[in-house]
Amino acid sequence: MLQSLYRGLTTLAGPAVRLYLDRRLAAGKEDSARRGERFGTAARPRPPGRLAWIHAASVGEANSVLVLIDRLLDETPDLTVLMTTGTVTSAELMARRLPERAFHQYVPVDLPAAVDRFLDHWRPDLVLWTESEIWPNLLGAVRARGIPAALVNARMSERSFNRWRCASGLITPLLSTFQVTLAQSEEDADRLRRLGARGVVSVGNLKFSAEPPPADPAALAALREACAGRPVWLLASTHPGEDELAATVHEALADRLPGLLTLLIPRHAHRGADIAALLRGRGLTVSRRGEGALPAAADAVHIADTMGEMGLFYRLAPVVCMGGSFVPHGGQNPVEPALLGCAVLYGPHMWNFTEITRQLEAAGGALPVAGAEALPDAVGRLLADEAARARVAAGATAVTGGNRRIVDRALAALAPVLGAGRVRPAA
Repeated sequence: MLQSLYRGLTTLAGPAVRLYLDRRLAAGKEDSARRGERFGTAARPRPPGRLAWIHAASVGEANSVLVLIDRLLDETPDLTVLMTTGTVTSAELMARRLPERAFHQYVPVDLPAAVDRFLDHWRPDLVLWTESEIWPNLLGAVRARGIPAALVNARMSERSFNRWRCASGLITPLLSTFQVTLAQSEEDADRLRRLGARGVVSVGNLKFSAEPPPADPAALAALREACAGRPVWLLASTHPGEDELAATVHEALADRLPGLLTLLIPRHAHRGADIAALLRGRGLTVSRRGEGALPAAADAVHIADTMGEMGLFYRLAPVVCMGGSFVPHGGQNPVEPALLGCAVLYGPHMWNFTEITRQLEAAGGALPVAGAEALPDAVGRLLADEAARARVAAGATAVTGGNRRIVDRALAALAPVLGAGRVRPAA
């Protein structure tokens, strides 16, 4: 009954959704050239043969399943992968990182007509959904069409569990869409089972099996030359309210660490100009990669406001602090810098990565910081003590190395769904 009510309400909501997307477009959060995809109108024909539809919400989720996509394509020569996400940033990144026989489309908005248009065109033979995206019309249509489906890298926080438990009449049928549910941890698995998920197995977090983000060798060499001889640290993937930390830490450490260079990567690159103005207002000399600049000798802060270059700066900075963790966002992925030998720090708000941080901290592979006021001392200690940095990096390597086989466990658990997907006839 709840799903039928939702479908009816969203049928009436078409004009409001279009207005919402118009506002996102004005804010630079939608792609005007590909607007039709958001309403289920495909930008290309369906490829022949078997088609797997893999959906991820945004950049982090999409990166986590790239390793799974690579393995699926390697082991299934007749398969093509349709990857959907919902953000401009993730679409740009996937255009560069998806392998051959895989392509990107924007996920349709959760309106019945858009969903039907999307599925009528693509006719996926199997569906892999990532993490915790729940769209009732999309999942209901997948279930109604009998398409084999699995939820991979699934997580269910205690807070989300308590909310969904009050709407079990909606969540239980939606989770029953998936024949297999691969949870990130035993805690996630238990909550998902209690909400009615089927075939629940805890295989670990696919982020551990992901490859480190790539880096252009020539660009990396140029950056290393520009920063040669300077102590460097990175504040990565910042959200509003965290950019000021770059100034606070730099001001506290500049006298102790002559030549200190602070690198800052905003979570959303379009914020680069505003962040530069904020930091200049604190009296700091700032340059921006988005303007084509390299860090100059006089620069206190260099803002990396470009897309797809995290790998460059993780390789440049021996100490990395993860954003999204000093505001109540839930943190950003600490595995990527850990894979590249960085000493990783983060603030108190890392609930999106609870199991990852638990393992890293147990091995001494990451350092939690109680709050913003403790960050300057933590960064300063690691920059000044090479042995301490090496111990943190070694702890992280032990954790990431021990979890590299998670993708193998995931593929084995997905066998019932992968084997069930067969080429679906044209509508």
